[in-house]
Formats: sequence, C-alpha cells, structure tokens
Amino acid sequence: MTRFLVSEDNPSGRKLEDILLELRADVLTRAAKISDDHRPEALHVMANNVKVLEHLTAALELAQDSTRLLDRAFGPSEAAKGGPPRIGVA
Repeated sequence: MTRFLVSEDNPSGRKLEDILLELRADVLTRAAKISDDHRPEALHVMANNVKVLEHLTAALELAQDSTRLLDRAFGPSEAAKGGPPRIGVA
C-alpha cells in the first residue's frame, strides 16, 4: 500500500504530480527567503535549491508524461474511487 499516492488501497491519496508541484512551491518559497542573503553559506544553499528545483521539475514532467500515456491508453484513473490500477498487479 502506498502512503501518500492514490491507489486501490489508498483512494484518498494524492497524484504524484500534485505532490511534486507542492514540493516545488515549498522549495521556491524557502529560496525566496534567502535570495537577498549574500553570505557564502546562503549562496551555496541557493545553488543547491536551484538544482533541487531542476530535479523536481524533471520529475514532475516525467510524472505528467506517465499520466498522459495512461490516460490515452486506458482512460482516466478510477483509483480515487477505489477502482483497480490501470497497469500492474492489484
């Protein structure tokens, strides 16, 4: 059973894309708070945050691509309503 993601066993879960969007927004909010701090440590953290944002954006694009593929091939997911998974073993 998944802990965060929507599934047959967790119909109240969330879509991966939604979680990634929220994470990305949180990182952006944190980064904005240190944007005017020019100490070396803050600059280092900001550089790390930019890299994390790039990875989150790439993950988001992959998750969205998978959803589009599954929607085209099998129609909309019914997992949130307790329906079976579109692919894989239940």
